[in-house]
Amino acid sequence: MTQKIGFFIPEFPGQTHIFLWREHQALAELGIEAEFVSTSHPPKAVASHSWAEEARGKTSYLLPFGARDTPAVLGELMRAGPSGIGRSLAAAASAEVRSPVGRLRLLAMIPAAAKLAWFARRGQWTHIHVHSCADAANVAALASLLSGIPYSLTLHGPTLEGYGPNQPQKWRNAAFATVISRRLFDVVSERLNGAKPSRIAIAPMGVDLDQIHRSRPYVSWKPGEPCRIFTCGRLNPVKGHDILLETVEMLRERGIDVRLQIAGEDEQGGRGYRTTLEAMIRDKRLTESVELLGAVSETRVRQALEDAHIFALASLDEGISVAIMEAMAMELPVIVTDVGGNSELIDHGVDAILVQPRQPKEMADAIEEVLGNEDFSRRLRQASRAKIAARFHHRISAQAIAGFLRQQEPTHA
Repeated sequence: MTQKIGFFIPEFPGQTHIFLWREHQALAELGIEAEFVSTSHPPKAVASHSWAEEARGKTSYLLPFGARDTPAVLGELMRAGPSGIGRSLAAAASAEVRSPVGRLRLLAMIPAAAKLAWFARRGQWTHIHVHSCADAANVAALASLLSGIPYSLTLHGPTLEGYGPNQPQKWRNAAFATVISRRLFDVVSERLNGAKPSRIAIAPMGVDLDQIHRSRPYVSWKPGEPCRIFTCGRLNPVKGHDILLETVEMLRERGIDVRLQIAGEDEQGGRGYRTTLEAMIRDKRLTESVELLGAVSETRVRQALEDAHIFALASLDEGISVAIMEAMAMELPVIVTDVGGNSELIDHGVDAILVQPRQPKEMADAIEEVLGNEDFSRRLRQASRAKIAARFHHRISAQAIAGFLRQQEPTHA
C-alpha cells in the first residue's frame, strides 16, 4: 500500500536540490508517495535543472501568503480549536530565540503552519518530512501542534548552528531524524542530549550511478596542453572558491596552463558573492583562465566532469558533498579539503586526496602530483566509483526514511 507524505524543502527547486529529486524518486520505488511542499520559489537564476519546471508544477508553496489562503488558514485554526492553538502559542512563547523580534517572527509562522496543515489534510498525508532544520522545521513543528500530523527532519550540515535557534524544540517533537554524516550525528548527540528523538539514522545523500557514469574513457593531461579543472558549489565563502583561485594562480606560475570552471551561483542569483569572485579574477588576471558557469543543469555538470582532468573543491566546511560524490562516480581524480564529513567519504590516497583547508599551496602540490603520476591517477580513478557504488548510492537516505515511516502508525491529517 502506498503511503503519502509531504516532502518539505525550502526554496525548491534550487541549485543544490538534485539529490532531493533523486531521493523523491527512490521513495516512490519504495512505496512512498512524497508530495513536494516548499516555503517559496527560489530565485530564477538558481533553478537551472532540466527537471526544475516539472518540480515547480508539482510543488505547493506556503508563500507568498495571499487573500485566497485566508479561508483555508482560518479553517485549519478552527479545526485545531483552542487546544491546538494554545499548544502552538505556548511553543512560540517557550522557544529558545535570541530576541523579542525572533519570538514575534515565530508567532508569525503560525499562519504558514496552518496552511501546511491544510496541505496535509487536503493531500491525505500521513507525515511531513522536512529537509531542513531552519525555519521550515519550526513551521512543521507548529503544524504538528495544530493538526497532530507527525514530522521528521534531515540535517544536512555542515553545522547545526547554521540552522538558527530553537533547535531543541524542533528536534524534541520530531518523530525521527536523519543526519548525513557520523560527525553531525555526534554533534546532535552532544548538543541536543535529552532533546533529540529516539530514532536517528546516519543516512548520507548519494548519487544515481545509472545516470552518472562516463560515456568515454578518461583522457590524461599531457604537459603543454591546457589542464582542465572543474569544481561545483554555490558561490559562498564557505566553498573556498577564493582559495581555489589562489591555487590556479600558483599552478600557472609553475607553467601549467590551468583552465578552471566553477559551476554554481550565489544565493542572490548573481548579485552577491559572485561579484567578489569576479573582482578577484580580474585582480589576479585570470579572466582567460577561470569561467564562472553560474547555476547549470545536471547535464552540463556531467559534461564538465567528463571533460575535466581534475575535480577540486577547497571548501572550508561540508556535510558530505554530493558534488564530490558525483566527481568520484565519474572516475575523476578528486582533490578536496579535509573538512566536515569529507573524511567519511574519502580514504586519503586510495580513492581521492584530502588536503588541509586554506592551504592553496598544498592543493596545488597535490594537483601537480596527480597530473604527473599516471599510475597514481589511475588507481584513484578506479577506486573512486567503486566507493560510491558501495556506500553512497542514492537509495540510502530514502531507505532510512521509508524504514522509519513503516515503524509508525499512520496518522491522517
